[in-house]
Parts: sequence; structure tokens; C-alpha cells
Amino acid sequence: MKRVAIITDSTCCLPQELVEKYDICLVPLYILHEGVSYRDGIDISHSEVYKIMRRRQSLPTTSTPSAGDFLNAYCQLSQKADSILCITVTSLQSEVFDTALVAREMAKEVVPDTAIEVIDSRSVSGALGFVVLETARVASQGAELAQVVKVARSMMGKVNFLAMLDTLFYLARTGRIDRAAAWAGMLLSMKPILEHSPSIGETMPVARPRTKTNAIERMLEIMAGRVGDSRVHVIVHHADELEAGERLKAKIGSEFSCAELYLTEFTPVMGVHAGPGLLAISFYAD
Repeated sequence: MKRVAIITDSTCCLPQELVEKYDICLVPLYILHEGVSYRDGIDISHSEVYKIMRRRQSLPTTSTPSAGDFLNAYCQLSQKADSILCITVTSLQSEVFDTALVAREMAKEVVPDTAIEVIDSRSVSGALGFVVLETARVASQGAELAQVVKVARSMMGKVNFLAMLDTLFYLARTGRIDRAAAWAGMLLSMKPILEHSPSIGETMPVARPRTKTNAIERMLEIMAGRVGDSRVHVIVHHADELEAGERLKAKIGSEFSCAELYLTEFTPVMGVHAGPGLLAISFYAD
């Protein structure tokens, strides 16, 4: 039996090899399209979702997992671990955290001998992923639940997330970020940069370059200003822009001292709101 099992939701954008290596349990969110519900990353491919979105007709929506989804995960993990730590996407942009809490209360009746902690990461995407990854690494070394929780909370203050949107069309449509939606009148003349701040748990616009090249340079300037000469842990994300993602990863690898550097697809359950064409970086310094 492991001491601590780690569970998170599918917005974490972690590379699959790391999910498997550290036995991280992912509870998928749902993508809804034309009356059909698809589990994020399981029932429909990333490219299929983004192909639908590029048509800008009959656009998909998203929904959170049910309490039953989390309860099932808790019950399965209780068979191989003494305790469980669940770390979710920020509660200010999703109901996943609240749902995981409801499931924890239900689990007290079903698996009463398994201690379950639920943490709101206040983060999104790979920033959430890095919080989860570091706790999973510590858990894999046999740490107790209290120690793993301490590591998670420490990581929450370190992680960063920056994203360049190809268009504000999708954010303006969903109204997920009010300040960004206010820029919607400039849809054709900029490539806005958004930042998610774990300190407040929200995503806000920080710059509005007019070209993709300038936007990428600005993101890297921001990252350089925060990490200095330290080694940096980086995940590059792309939304149906593999070649651009590979170029950005190579550029980061050549300009920064990287302790680890990955490239992942930006999960469509978040891409439904941000849109195809996104390029993003999640990072933290040693």
C-alpha cells in the first residue's frame, strides 16, 4: 500500500508519461457538443475538438465531473493507498473543487478508513500540473499525507502561467474573463497575453501585442524577469499548433537553464474557452 495517492482533474495538462510514471489519477471534465458528452482526453481527440471550434459554428461547451466521478476515484485509490490528496483547478473559474469536496463527504460513509484531503490549487493548466507533479514525486518517496499537503501549498506560490491567444473571439463569446472580453473590439489587431495569478486565483490580461512574434517575445521577457539565472521548470502548451509549440519549446531550451522542459497539448476542455491557436507556458524557478 502507498501512503498517499494523488488525484487531480484533466485541466492539469501534464505529459502522459509523467501521469503514468507517478501514478497520478486524472478525473476528466466533460466536453458537450450537439447533445453528446465526451470525457476530456478520453472520448474525443484534441484535434477533433479544435477542428470543430475552428468552424465557429455549433461550438462545444464544458461541464464539471460529477461528485460520483470523484467518489469512484476515491474508492479505487483507497484500495492501494492509506490516504488521498486531491488537487483541483482554481475554484474561482470552475466548480471542480466544490464537487471534489462533496465527494469527500460521501466517501466518509463508503471508505471511512481512508483520509482524504482536497486542495484548491488556485492555478490552471500546467501551473496546476506542476503543483500536482511535485506532490506526486514526494508521495512516491513515501512521504506522509501532512508532508505532501505542505509541499502542495508551498508549490502554489511558485507556479506561473502565461498564454497568448490567437483571437479573443472565444473568450468574448463565453464571457469567462471580463477584462479580456472588453478587448473584443480589437479581435483582428492583437494577440493578447493572459496571466493566471495563483495569489488571487484568477486569469487577467497583461499585454496586447499586435503580432504572434511580439507576443511570444513578451511572454519570454516576463518569464526571464521572474526566474533570473535560476534553473526553470517549464511546460509549453499549444492548442492545435504543434509546429509553433515545438519552436517555442526549442527557443526556451536555448535561452533558459531548464531543469525540465515539456511540450503538451492544451486540453480542449480549457481550449473551448481560450480557442485554437493558443500558445502558453507554465513555469517555476528552483
